[in-house]
Amino acid sequence: SHSPCQPEREEMFQRGPGLNLTSGQYTAPLAGFYTLSSTLHIARREPRRKRQGCRGSRLRVLICVQSCCQHNSHLESVSQLENSGELFTISVTGTLYLQAGQHASVFVDNTAGSPLTIQSGSDFSAVLLGA
Repeated sequence: SHSPCQPEREEMFQRGPGLNLTSGQYTAPLAGFYTLSSTLHIARREPRRKRQGCRGSRLRVLICVQSCCQHNSHLESVSQLENSGELFTISVTGTLYLQAGQHASVFVDNTAGSPLTIQSGSDFSAVLLGA
């Protein structure tokens, strides 16, 4: 098992200052309120045998501060997955306060159990609103 603040893996898409492609994180250069937004284009492949009685398959996309996705330090969007859909888009956006040096990351919580692939064109943005 792993700590909720130390996920096994994460998908991250960023542009602009603070970008670190190695760690997959956006680091806030200044303390203040940031508008954070991510749009993920996701391909889903159904398993060969569908799980019996599988209803309410959901996919959560979160933007978390310091890799902690609990408490009030995250933004979240939940999408209900249709049985037939293979390609879909899910977005999450909102405002969070970041201290200088804190990082924000995008996480995908795949409760549906189907293999997922993040497609090109997915993105992440962070805009400093003010201190």
